[in-house]
Parts: sequence; structure tokens; C-alpha cells
Amino acid sequence: MTETTDLLSQMNDRTREVFRRVVEGYLQSGEPVGSRTLTRSMTERVSAATIRNVMQDLELLGLLDSPHVSAGRVPTQLGLRMFVDGLLEVGPLTDEDRAKIDATLGRNDAEVSMFDRVGTALSGLTQGASLVLAPKHEAPIRHIEFVSLGQDRALTVLVFADGNVENRVFTPPPGQTPSSMREAANFLNAIAGGRTLAELRGVIDQEIAARRRELDVLASALVESGVAVWQGEGGQTERLIVRGRSNLLGGTNAEDLERIRELFDDLERKRDIADFLELAEEGDGVRIFIGSENKLFSLSGSSLVVSPYMNADRRIVGAVGVIGPTRLNYGRIVPIVDYTAQLVGKLLSNRQ
Repeated sequence: MTETTDLLSQMNDRTREVFRRVVEGYLQSGEPVGSRTLTRSMTERVSAATIRNVMQDLELLGLLDSPHVSAGRVPTQLGLRMFVDGLLEVGPLTDEDRAKIDATLGRNDAEVSMFDRVGTALSGLTQGASLVLAPKHEAPIRHIEFVSLGQDRALTVLVFADGNVENRVFTPPPGQTPSSMREAANFLNAIAGGRTLAELRGVIDQEIAARRRELDVLASALVESGVAVWQGEGGQTERLIVRGRSNLLGGTNAEDLERIRELFDDLERKRDIADFLELAEEGDGVRIFIGSENKLFSLSGSSLVVSPYMNADRRIVGAVGVIGPTRLNYGRIVPIVDYTAQLVGKLLSNRQ
């Protein structure tokens, strides 16, 4: 039995109801909930003094806190965790939310566009910031091409056997020519046929060393720098789509602005977030991380609701989630994230 469920089991009905109503009131308004407010909503008729005594007991247990001099209380991180684990009532997905998600994801277009729309839909529905970790592309490579965009910029075009195309801009070696670009592309296409990108990475260095005389020095440098676009740390970052940062500013008071700024800094560290979301791929179903439970967002005191999704082989390949202040509407957001993850998985399976 966890710490929170143990505490919950020891509470009497009155204490449990006071705690639940304080948390629900805070999640709805974002403001501390006072004893006089609770006297009007409690199941049994009790005095404000009695409720204040219960609140004090809950504060001693570390479940509530007094942010100001006023008698109002807000839930602590431990309190929110106990509420989510033992008292949260997750409602069914509304027909309106379901229709909006279905309409957003019902089109038949490229995966990149689909995941971008997933992020936009989630941020719009939840009024939070959305995170989408797209699956790694593992189809065999059909063709590779380098395109010059100027003296210090070039484009790697990767065409996969399943028809998907990925483009990455990179900095080519100085002095590259149309001839060296063709030579580099021909070299890669000669060894890439039928191999996935992961497989290709393992043979490039070996092939360059073995065929150095056949491959111009400039062309070999172009191969290494162009393909490194997929090999470096940016490869992980490219899988992560973040949408809806501006939603987090809506209705924000002055005291929360610094936390929002810190959250924006967190969101800019895309690689760290992508690494964290990959942990969600190891589990099943919706998971909720509150405050410092997620070290990445500990400073900003944010919450993350995340769910993995699967491909046709029932293998978890990515994740979708919503991040925002701890005062999230968990009961509504959990079914939205869950349904979106299931729908993404179904769409991916149909394309395989």
C-alpha cells in the first residue's frame, strides 16, 4: 500500500469529504478554499470551526497548505497525488471532445502532418501545452540526395521505401561542388538499398574506410556531415512536437508568471523531454506525473498527463501528453489523452 492510499484509508468520511472538496475547489478555481465555502457544500451540516479543525489536521499530515494569511487551503503535491490515486473521478470522453479529435485525425495524409495536428488538437482541447513523441522511422531507405542551398547550407533528402520523405538542413564541408555532392549521394545509394537508417549508420564508417580511394575527400566529408544530421542528438529532438505554449499564459496571475517562465525553459529542452517521454513508452495506459515526481519539471511545479501508443505489432512506439500547472482538470484531460493515444495507434496500424 502506498503512502497516499494508506493515509486515505485512515480518514473518516468527514475528513475525506473536506479534503476532496478542497482539492476539487482548487482545481476548478485556482484559489484557496475556505471553511465558510465548504459549509455550503458539505453533505452533513457542520460548522466552519469544525471544518477549520479538519483542515488543520490535513495540513499537519502534509496534504493541505496555507499559501496566505487567510484561512483558505490548497492541496500540496502529496495531497494532489493522493487525490489522483484515490479520489479522482475520471469521466467519460464527451461526444464534443471525441468529435473534435476524430475530425482532426480523420484525414489521410503524411505522418508528420498527422502528429503536428495531434499536438495542436490536444493543446486546443485542454488549454495546456501538448507533447507528441513521434515514432522512429525504421523503413528501408530507397534513395538519398544532397541539395545545395548556398555556400554554408545544404539539404539531405531521405526517401523511404514506404513513401515517406524526410528533409534535414545541415552545414556542408567548405568547398563542396555539384560533382562532390553527386559522388556522395551515389556512394550512399550504393550501400543504402534495403537498409534502414539504423542499419546504415553501422556500415558508413566501415565503407568509407574501405573505399576511401574511390570516394573524393570532399565527398566523404559530405557523407559524414550529411548523415550525421540523423546520428547526432538532434535526431531525438526531431521526434518531439510541442504545441500550445501560449495556452499556459491564459489567466495567469503575477505570482505564477515566474513558474510559467521556468516551464517554458523546460519545454525548450526538447531533448530532455524526449528522453523522459521514452520512459512513458515502457508502461501502458495513462500516467500522471505531479510536480517534483518529474525531475524535469520540478522547478516549475508542473504536471504531465501522458499515454503511450502502439503500432500494428502491439509495440509501443511513441507517446502523447499534456503539460500544464498542477491545477489541471485531470478528470477531463485523462480520457482525452487516453483516447487520442488509442486513435493514433489505430491510424498507424491501418497504414502498416
